Amino acid sequence: MRSIDLNQLRTPQKLVENRISFAGSDSELSIYDTYDSAVRVGLNADQLLYCGMVSGRKVMHDNYRSNDQLFLPHESFVMAPGEYVEIDFPEATLETPTTCLTIEIAKEKVESISQRMADLCPLESGPDAWQYNAPILHTHHTAATQSLLKRMVALFTENHPDRDAMVELNVSELIIRMLRNQERQFLLEYCKRLPDASGMTTVLNYIEQHLAEPLDIELLTKQACMSRSRLYTEFKKQLGCSPCELQQQLRLKEAAKRFGAGESITKVCYDLGFSNLSHFSRRFRQFFGKSPREYLKDN
Repeated sequence: MRSIDLNQLRTPQKLVENRISFAGSDSELSIYDTYDSAVRVGLNADQLLYCGMVSGRKVMHDNYRSNDQLFLPHESFVMAPGEYVEIDFPEATLETPTTCLTIEIAKEKVESISQRMADLCPLESGPDAWQYNAPILHTHHTAATQSLLKRMVALFTENHPDRDAMVELNVSELIIRMLRNQERQFLLEYCKRLPDASGMTTVLNYIEQHLAEPLDIELLTKQACMSRSRLYTEFKKQLGCSPCELQQQLRLKEAAKRFGAGESITKVCYDLGFSNLSHFSRRFRQFFGKSPREYLKDN
């Protein structure tokens, strides 16, 4: 199925959460377009539900946060089976609809991938870390995940003899990325509570507390009581990135948070240890899909 067919299918039948769906063997992809502002639109999950923002903005209300959660492009919202949220669409219009996609994944598929990852990549935090336990997880997703979502839309909506097999492989990749992200969130939160629990938590806590400073790998190896190669191996296994990559990601997330508080681009850039504005803006765009100036305007 070509994109022109997809656009024709998306011709609005209703103004709020106009939906088209495509089924796989153990998953279902839906695209939602909203063409009019609305408040408190309910969404529940019968299976694990992955939501990826495409355009516009939503405001999410759930039972786990005291503050409302803004949901923007390049962000994911993952709901466990049985959870419920309510959504506001403050800016949706016929000319600029708010669009998101959801991928509903069978619980058995998630459990199967979780067990396989626990066998292949045992983590310091134990085999249960590979189980999906968060009731609702809201996070920024990487450019690689954004590319995966685009690829999945193309696969779900085309008539290819190997469609189901390719969809299944891509769903497995998405689950692994979700589990990896959950493990990262778990480790970062855990190291805040118990920074000296292990070598890894000590290092993670140090990086979070010294975001603006150049990363001293030799110091990190001493804190972790690991060799340089072992430190990089553990980072790759448990967090899916290197120490420098993690610091960069945490810096950029902190920058976005400070933009939300009204701080200037220049101040945030140099406060967080970036050497020049052009480099900072380039990395910010790579991570969030928009420049700092665009991000400030949208927030």
